[in-house]
Amino acid sequence: MPAERDASAPKTDLEKRIADEARFIRSWIDNPLQAGALSPSSRFLSKMMAHAVDPLTAGPIVELGPGTGPVTQALIERGVAPGRLVLVEYDEGFCRLLATRFPQARVVQGDAYNLPATLRDRLDAPPAAVVSSLPLLNRPEALRLRLLADALELMEPEGVFVQFTYGMVSPVPRGRRGHRYRWFQAEASPPILRNLPPARVWAYRRAGVEGRVFAEEPDLIDRFKETTGKVKDEWRERAEKAQVELAELKEKTLRLQDEWREKSDRAEAKLKEGADRLQAELKDGVDRLQLELKDGVERLQGELKGVAGKTRDGLLAGARKLLIEIEDGTRKLRDKLEEKAREREAKERAARKTGEP
Repeated sequence: MPAERDASAPKTDLEKRIADEARFIRSWIDNPLQAGALSPSSRFLSKMMAHAVDPLTAGPIVELGPGTGPVTQALIERGVAPGRLVLVEYDEGFCRLLATRFPQARVVQGDAYNLPATLRDRLDAPPAAVVSSLPLLNRPEALRLRLLADALELMEPEGVFVQFTYGMVSPVPRGRRGHRYRWFQAEASPPILRNLPPARVWAYRRAGVEGRVFAEEPDLIDRFKETTGKVKDEWRERAEKAQVELAELKEKTLRLQDEWREKSDRAEAKLKEGADRLQAELKDGVDRLQLELKDGVERLQGELKGVAGKTRDGLLAGARKLLIEIEDGTRKLRDKLEEKAREREAKERAARKTGEP
């Protein structure tokens, strides 16, 4: 039987993903234009974005809209030192989460669409890269172009601006009215089919920078076969893990049912035992009171016979005295019965509380 995990123990990867999904949904409900997405970037998309960054290039790495940090984690796994990361996040709750998850990174709460003001006096050197998870397609084209221009101006000459999109074309317009912009160049990654929905990563650099950011795309059919095989393996692994978790949950449920049934049976037995004992005590008390009453009546009869020859006044006085005694005895009997009834009610309440789960 697997041991139950302490509630204070670290969360599993599945629990963290579920918690991050919930945070993103809340953020999207509060501000859909600011959040842009209903869930964090998948590890496949995050890995592709991190791949566009050369960890050996000097300078800080600025991340825009990191959210819960999936791309941040991918950058660290890529080899970027956490102390080089500058995380620009608008949402206050995400800022607190990022500061907890990545204590060595610099978290800046501010507007990522106004980089000159937000990053003023925040950088000790020109950034090597700016990695963006902002929902650019929710913004006007002019604002997207200004953001790219600000980022390229901020970075070193060969710096790269990385942006993902679910769209089919570049999220930053590459030209206007049939004329290409000549002040930057753009390059797209292979489609990330394992992301839901499928996505692409775009890399933007100053015009004239040599070299590629992403590797040449392999043959589409070979890539599709490879991706299909990986997806099958991943879902098979997830299904097996889910079956194990389901079996553990079922076992835990059965164990809890047995425990509650056992507690209920014990409580019911205690309640019955208490009721029987109280009933026996009440019966004994009634029997004793009946005997005392009978003795009193017999004593009264004897006294009446003894005073039969006395005067009428004396007889009446004796009768009054006996009536008083009878009333006292009756009152005592009633008090005892009421006391027994209260004791029985208190014991029943105590027995019910003891039996509650």
